[in-house]
Amino acid sequence: MMVIGIAGGTGSGKTTVVRKIIESFCEGEVAVIPQDSYYRDSSHLPLEERLKLNFDEPAAIEWELLVEQLKQLKAGKAIEQPTYSYLTCTRQAETVHVEPRDIVIVEGILILCDEQLRNMLDMKIFVDADSDERLIRVINRDIIERGRTVDMVIERYERVLRPMHLQHIEPTKRYADLIIPQGGHNTVAIEMMKDYISHKLHRK
Repeated sequence: MMVIGIAGGTGSGKTTVVRKIIESFCEGEVAVIPQDSYYRDSSHLPLEERLKLNFDEPAAIEWELLVEQLKQLKAGKAIEQPTYSYLTCTRQAETVHVEPRDIVIVEGILILCDEQLRNMLDMKIFVDADSDERLIRVINRDIIERGRTVDMVIERYERVLRPMHLQHIEPTKRYADLIIPQGGHNTVAIEMMKDYISHKLHRK
């Protein structure tokens, strides 16, 4: 099993990079573990307070559960991955059954922040993009997927996303084995990454 960590700012193109890896291998060879599934449950808080939560700091993630489930996958055991709703800001009752695979991708903005998780990654990738490009992607995504208005997204970007990116996410570049500028549009870097993964898995 090869465990790959893919980090980068919100809207940097991580999802595109993950998709290109999945497309390069046979169906069933890749499992994806999204960091977003491991946000701490906030159902004990009123909805008004939940909507103000800071999802861009390491304290928002239940690292203990993420690390434990990754250990189980590495040991050849299946897991029940939690699910999280951005609409209600709570962990859901439903889980996702994940079987061990040859390639396990752990993806999220903060995954290189946690030392114990970093030490479990065989390859650490940081997907980079200019701040204006990331903002445009965040606006488009949050309006469609999370029911937010443009004003709400921009206010949150200025209040939370930008300062948290500079404080917690940008500095983790130094832990990366590979930095991919321009996200999924960087075909050369993506091909290099895919070739390296295939080589490590002894595939031709």
